Amino acid sequence: MAAYGLYTHIAANKTRSIVLLIGLFVLVYVLVYAGALIAEVVIDGGRTVPDYLRAAAADLIQAAPLATIGAALWIVIAYFFHQKLIDAVTGGHAVTRAEQPRLYNLLENLCISRGIPMPKLKIMDSAALNAFASGLNPKQYAITVTSGLVERLDDAEIEAVLAHELTHIKNGDVQLMVIAVIIAGVVGFFGELMFRLFVQGGIRIGGGWSGGGSSSSSSSGDRKSGGGAIVVVILAIVLILLAWLLSQVVKLALSRSREFLADAGSVELTKNPDAMISALRKIENRGELEGATSAVMEMCVDNPRSGFSDLFATHPSVESRVDALVKFAGGHYLPPLPAADGDEGSNAAAPDGPVEDAAAPASPGPVHGPWSDAPAPARKRSLLRGPWGWRS
Repeated sequence: MAAYGLYTHIAANKTRSIVLLIGLFVLVYVLVYAGALIAEVVIDGGRTVPDYLRAAAADLIQAAPLATIGAALWIVIAYFFHQKLIDAVTGGHAVTRAEQPRLYNLLENLCISRGIPMPKLKIMDSAALNAFASGLNPKQYAITVTSGLVERLDDAEIEAVLAHELTHIKNGDVQLMVIAVIIAGVVGFFGELMFRLFVQGGIRIGGGWSGGGSSSSSSSGDRKSGGGAIVVVILAIVLILLAWLLSQVVKLALSRSREFLADAGSVELTKNPDAMISALRKIENRGELEGATSAVMEMCVDNPRSGFSDLFATHPSVESRVDALVKFAGGHYLPPLPAADGDEGSNAAAPDGPVEDAAAPASPGPVHGPWSDAPAPARKRSLLRGPWGWRS
């Protein structure tokens, strides 16, 4: 069965997409409620916490229709113009067969061989080695590759990368990633708006409220009311931060297994696991797109960015992906490529053409190829091209 024909994965992606869209509206309502709390404090700083909570709930009910329309409008705009926004950030531009005959033919042959509608092909001028797919429907689907990837990878490796991105499209991963970007964008926008209104609204914790000052001779009742206002403002800030955090955590819904499945889909399309392994090794630590947002990097073949000890990493490590291709696809292990002289690991220049005489580590792990069931000994390995791809 084709890797991109894993219907459970595709169905799960559709379910996640619906859940994420519902979650978008929930987060927007949370932000509106937080804004209502702050607004009630600005209007009257002398009420109790329960009074503020009830008043903010009433405000939320009144503002809910407008918030719903605003979130829906954001989704519509993103649906029709997200590709233009991505191109504006990355500098990607569409190319024709006449402009990129080699790249265009590789993609077209893959699509024809499997009856897949051909997406738009785009190039972004960057020395980095990376690629990504985007789009929400067949008319919008596009695959963007960097000029550095076209220059550094050979035909078999480029074909493997293109097949990887085609699998993302077929599996529905692209739609899910774009929706996650929309959610992060709308929540980030409204969260920042609320926070700016709070910071620039003249509210001072421990001082005067409602734009007015309070004298040192205020009564104990006023101080008690002021304390309630402080609690409510702190609660509003917590809700804003929580909404933003959830908008970031939603990226965890983008299961990292999608990259393993896309790698498997590439092998299914090309019948060449070693080309995918070689491409991954060349791209490894050389895919950082200068000026690209985290949302764009999360759609790429490899995302070298990570944080919180890999907790929020959207991609599995290249090492684990290579191991999976060796174990399950019959590929041959290839160790990480050395960085170029003076390079610290980011955007290193990858060698042109096939990788030769790469020293394997002391314990490269078992290699189960079609001609051998025994573990490969630790030795230097030279990859040769044959009718089935790169073989050692």
